[in-house]
Amino acid sequence: MWLAVFIVCLVLSGLTAFPLVHELHWAEDLLRSSASPVPEHFPALMEWITKVRTGLDEADAKYPFVLYGTDWLAFAHLVIAVAFYGPYRDPVRNIWVIEFGMIACAGIIPLALICGPIRSIPFWWSVIDMSFGVFGVIPLLVVRRMIKQLEASQRTPRPEPAPTTAPATEPAT
Repeated sequence: MWLAVFIVCLVLSGLTAFPLVHELHWAEDLLRSSASPVPEHFPALMEWITKVRTGLDEADAKYPFVLYGTDWLAFAHLVIAVAFYGPYRDPVRNIWVIEFGMIACAGIIPLALICGPIRSIPFWWSVIDMSFGVFGVIPLLVVRRMIKQLEASQRTPRPEPAPTTAPATEPAT
């Protein structure tokens, strides 16, 4: 179940990277709605969403090829999700995929801390990005532990039943 949840999250993350321009318009409209507390209570978030939407609109209008990079990001998420089918089919043999995912989750943190400031990403947004690594590693840790238990149970020989011996018969005299 944990592995399936991880795969579904990767697929959803990938699929949502394709329509970024439309999603940002939708998100901004939703956050600006009269029912939303965001403009009043979280003005920095509202300002950031507007800035990102404006940037995507300009890139889409003038340099649409730049958004091709996000298409590749989406594709990478989908391909990585397919790789996690290996541990689903044969967990002990493919534990390396789980460990690879754990390393990738850990790599999110330095990436966000290094590239975030270089790309003028607000620190609080980098924290949100880093949370994907922190929360993403949790199901992988659970799955890895379960695979290790499965592996141990496959290695541990099962006790064989004690041989039944027929009672010794006394020689006839």
